[in-house]
Amino acid sequence: MELRTPYLATDVIIRLWDGERFLGIVLIERRNPPVGLALPGGFVEVGERVEDAAVREALEETGLKVKLAGLLGVYSDPKRDPRFHVASVVWVADATGRPVAGSDAKKAHLFKLEEIPFNELVFDHAKILLDFLRLKARDF
Repeated sequence: MELRTPYLATDVIIRLWDGERFLGIVLIERRNPPVGLALPGGFVEVGERVEDAAVREALEETGLKVKLAGLLGVYSDPKRDPRFHVASVVWVADATGRPVAGSDAKKAHLFKLEEIPFNELVFDHAKILLDFLRLKARDF
């Protein structure tokens, strides 16, 4: 019997801070299809903890050392990724500094919450960010 499961990924909502001042969230412009804006993230490697994958992917794609603040949820709609079925564990994290694109990110952008370009987001990241905004008062 062949074992078939979704690919496991992680996405990170990075809240960028300057001291006590909240600056916004970091989105990346994807270099590879599907092109558009996305949360930093990627696939969990075999033998890697999901938490470690989130921190690694955030660093690789934005140059930011993040501190995970909490789990937003797991997003597993089979149609969330046009390439194949992906289940993503979505974290909220905090960072300071200046985002710089790396890995498969073409550019890294900082957006104020009220300026998020929802129509440019790929995968189900618009839904994820709307869920985050609805819960933003929650203490992560």
